[in-house]
Amino acid sequence: MLRAIRNKSILPAFSAVRAFSSSAKEMTIREALNTALDEEMSADPKVFLMGEEVGEYQGAYKITKGLLDKYGPERVLDTPITEAGFTGIGVGAAYYGLKPVVEFMTFNFSMQAIDHIINSAAKSNYMSAGQISVPIVFRGPNGAAAGVGAQHSQCYAAWYAACPGLKVLSPYSSEDARGLLKAAIRDPDPVVFLENELLYGESFPVSAEVLDSSFCLPIGKAKIEREGKDVTITAFSKMVGYALKAAEILAKEGISAEIINLRSIRPLDRATINASVRKTNRLVTVEEGFPQHGVGAEIWFSSLHCLFSVQLVNSWKYTNLLHLLNSTSVIEESFGYLDAPVERIAGADVPMPYAANLERMAVPQVEDIVRAAKRACYRSVPMAATA
Repeated sequence: MLRAIRNKSILPAFSAVRAFSSSAKEMTIREALNTALDEEMSADPKVFLMGEEVGEYQGAYKITKGLLDKYGPERVLDTPITEAGFTGIGVGAAYYGLKPVVEFMTFNFSMQAIDHIINSAAKSNYMSAGQISVPIVFRGPNGAAAGVGAQHSQCYAAWYAACPGLKVLSPYSSEDARGLLKAAIRDPDPVVFLENELLYGESFPVSAEVLDSSFCLPIGKAKIEREGKDVTITAFSKMVGYALKAAEILAKEGISAEIINLRSIRPLDRATINASVRKTNRLVTVEEGFPQHGVGAEIWFSSLHCLFSVQLVNSWKYTNLLHLLNSTSVIEESFGYLDAPVERIAGADVPMPYAANLERMAVPQVEDIVRAAKRACYRSVPMAATA
């Protein structure tokens, strides 16, 4: 079967991006992922799925529902509970030109297979001087769910985004899920595709463009979900929804927030982020993961570099410099445009508690984003003054 599939033609990396048109219907994230897999398997016989319970059980979260019946057990492979084993098989299949989509029941279990992801999939193209491509997708739920404890609640966005050779995507809406998963499957490089369990059942409006089988989103391009002029808020995955809710609250208080859905963690769309910061002059970054070495830290510092020659004393006091130097993207390129310290909202720097009340305190909430945006706009008492 693998030999027969290997000799088939390969589709282009992704189709031209079309303009977004008016919404026509609602689609859940689960449906968006399922239809994207179905269409890509139909279009390219090299694509196959593997993972625990993806076949007979139709997926732990029913993302692969109906695909075993349609494509058979040779292209929808139920595996033993051994992430290290089936991930290695998937990487080996990608070496031979196939396009595996490997499902982790949760990305926490990807740690069992991290050697194959980092040392084999991510590095082989470089170490072979471009002779070996590894067109593989690692997908599954990432980040906090509800009541599953410290070992099943981690966000791996920053972990995998730190590794050269990987592309890291994290969808928020059904449009994101369909367009980015299609792009990931068609891409010649390994892609880590971070979903969110709590979003699977959420419905989002989708246009006729999104429903078209040729629809595909570019990797490395963020989306401005809501335009604003007073403060930029960056987020990804579930936190985009929280940021949009925060923007509604802020609007009632006269603060116009611009919400950026990152979509792609690596490569990061620095141009869109910096263009927004140069317009609003303020930045709040939001993520579920641990604060140290996080995605927000990378965004933060990147706006300083090209304008670091601006007089620090005239910006907002030299004493804020150390506060700034904990981050990268915004500081590297747009420091001179900032009118307030960058605010970083992240998960608590502790293993995830099991108790529901403590769990809520350990992950960002809408009210945290609202307070941070108000601090950035000097509309509330600074955090230091209330400590």
